[in-house]
Amino acid sequence: MISKVLKAHSFYHTCRYVLNKEGAEVLVVEGVRGHDFKLMAEDFDTQQQMRPGKEKAGAHFILSFHPSEKPSDELMAKLAKEYLTRLGILNTQFAIVKHTDKDHLHMHIVANMVNNEGKAISDSWIGLRGKKIAQQITQEYKLVPALEKNLKLTHVEALNEAEAVKYQIYDAIAQNLPLSRSFEDLQNRLLKQGIETKFKHKGKTDEIQGISFKKGNLSFKGSEIDRKFSYSNLKKVMVVQQREELSIQLKTPVRPKPAPLSAGPKNTLNRSAFPTHGGGQTPSSGSGLEKLTEILLKPVDGGGGSIPYELSQEAEIRRRKKKKRPSL
Repeated sequence: MISKVLKAHSFYHTCRYVLNKEGAEVLVVEGVRGHDFKLMAEDFDTQQQMRPGKEKAGAHFILSFHPSEKPSDELMAKLAKEYLTRLGILNTQFAIVKHTDKDHLHMHIVANMVNNEGKAISDSWIGLRGKKIAQQITQEYKLVPALEKNLKLTHVEALNEAEAVKYQIYDAIAQNLPLSRSFEDLQNRLLKQGIETKFKHKGKTDEIQGISFKKGNLSFKGSEIDRKFSYSNLKKVMVVQQREELSIQLKTPVRPKPAPLSAGPKNTLNRSAFPTHGGGQTPSSGSGLEKLTEILLKPVDGGGGSIPYELSQEAEIRRRKKKKRPSL
């Protein structure tokens, strides 16, 4: 199943297309009349007036199936409702209409983005979210997945290049913004990815009022890409990042020099006891090893400056003489 999201510039034209198409069949309606497109549009418009500031309150979705699939009307209605629920389009008016004018079965969903309480429903990245939800539903209900775009099987009206370009610009800004410390820096980084940055000035002054991004023939205001990418919000991010960088530069600690190794009485056996050769490596043979062996095997001092009598040469001679005496 494939999801496409269109902009419904007016309920009148959208409802007329959805209901008057040859082979159109209304599956489910909620809060609107489904037997006449004029009455349906009138119902949508009436609820939109509860929040007049939401000018583009119409949402138009298309869910298309593979030509080999022929789901029942009940299943199609169930999938459409699940799709709306996961998008967060709840407690509002909608109409689900099946179309059979193409080789592939598909359905149109018209929904009011002003809910029954007069509150606006978020449409942030609704196109991208719709595609992901359609993929999830396809896997869960074991439908035929759309492995690649095939224009022969795609509803021409459903193609939405603007949504794809908008997402590409969003992704590029999100990646480069943390690395940028000025608008010029961000502008240069985006240009390498084929995205132009333009500033809107106040009258003929140098005061900047807005920002827009262009890729190919499509251009969007920063706030259209995402609210956090408006000029004022981007400027706030730049200021914060500049302050953080300056703070890091001022507070970078100076690494202390390593303290010299002490070679005093703290070490019972200091490095002077191990003669070195050349690069200071401890030898494994030769005069150094002999000296080390001599140090280790040297009898321990008795504390009075002389060796114990039992270990002296005189005591050894007396022991030998005693052994040679004949026994009586």
